[in-house]
Amino acid sequence: MFFLGLLSTALALATLPGANAVPHNNKRFACPDGVHTTSNEVCCQLFPLVDQLQSDLFDGRECGEEAHESLRLTFHDAIGFSPTKGGGGADGSIIVFSDIETAFHANGGIDDIVDAQKSFMASHNVTINPGDFIQLAGAVGVSNCPGAPQLEFLFGRPPPVAASPDLLIPEPFDTVDSILARFSEAGFNASEVVALLGSHTVAAADTIDTTIPGTPFDSTPGLFDTQVFIEVQMRGILFPGTGGNQGEVESPVPGEIHSRTACDWQSFANNQAGFQNAFRAAMQKMAIIGRDKDALVDCSDYSRPETTSGQ
Repeated sequence: MFFLGLLSTALALATLPGANAVPHNNKRFACPDGVHTTSNEVCCQLFPLVDQLQSDLFDGRECGEEAHESLRLTFHDAIGFSPTKGGGGADGSIIVFSDIETAFHANGGIDDIVDAQKSFMASHNVTINPGDFIQLAGAVGVSNCPGAPQLEFLFGRPPPVAASPDLLIPEPFDTVDSILARFSEAGFNASEVVALLGSHTVAAADTIDTTIPGTPFDSTPGLFDTQVFIEVQMRGILFPGTGGNQGEVESPVPGEIHSRTACDWQSFANNQAGFQNAFRAAMQKMAIIGRDKDALVDCSDYSRPETTSGQ
């Protein structure tokens, strides 16, 4: 089949040894609600927020559009960082300075989930900083997708001080060299880029071909599985919709991406555990771009085992 800019529209989007293993301190704190315990008492405030996210933003724990777009937003906020050009990374600037950042060409279509999350924060009197909220919402949303690992969540990002500079988010028509270079500047190698691209197993394209909005990237968009890695390597026979749009590429992707990342694509095909581990590790790294990890609190027990899908 032909894929709609899989290499970087897929980056619309965005860690530990076990796919669902989350580190916990031995010491547990009882939360004031009398229900939850956690490794750090500051995390207690997150449990009611997670319940509200599930009921009011994710429509009762659905792996739907809001979950997919919340995962995408984690990447679009975090990748706005460069050691030479500036940007705060995973700081919530895409929400606080939404008038600026949603106007970036690479952020096409992101305004819907930005508006939805801003509205949620206002209506639910959310007091945590936007950078924390974006990463928490992404982790909670993807947990609703069967097959997804539980993602780490570190709490305590400071509020953003400025908008991200433009041109830091890879686009569908960028060259492979420029995409990998942009990621390398942010601290990611090619294997980690491929793992992050796997998020498109539950993603869809709205703006590449506007005649077919919501076009999924693989044939199982409701499952966080490895089908996307298989179908990218299959030879297509036609374009969906109108075809020939900027950002569309023929699959299998010819040339450089094939030679530079073929082993990584192939390693994840039908390797659910390997994909889960690699995705979780890459997301752990992405969620703290521009942040001091030692200044954050591990609240990875935000989700009880019974609320985590896929395992």
